[in-house]
Amino acid sequence: VQLQASGGGLVQAGGSLRLSCAASARTFFNYTMGWFRQAPGREREFVAAIGRSADMKSYADSVKGRFTISRDNAKNTVYLQMNSLKPEDTAVYYCAARIGSIQLGSRYYNSWGQGTLVTVSS
Repeated sequence: VQLQASGGGLVQAGGSLRLSCAASARTFFNYTMGWFRQAPGREREFVAAIGRSADMKSYADSVKGRFTISRDNAKNTVYLQMNSLKPEDTAVYYCAARIGSIQLGSRYYNSWGQGTLVTVSS
């Protein structure tokens, strides 16, 4: 499946952004979708994931209560609503897809988008 992430940008601390990830597959509903991020000089880390039916969701502790992952299977799109953004949220955000249950490790995801840069100024 091909993935195209968008929605990044520059925002002040406390602000909000919504990232989108459009998938090419007509079988999008079969995929578990995840968001990861990578800050300069740091390893890629898990942010959030959502299961096929959207009943199952998982979040990194650092974003719980601030970020919300959702999906629209009719539009083949997964979203990441980011509120109360902090400077430490600055990173390139990647969406990813896998067949199977939610996994927190990036190595379990087979398809990746190109990344979208989120910069949070203090």
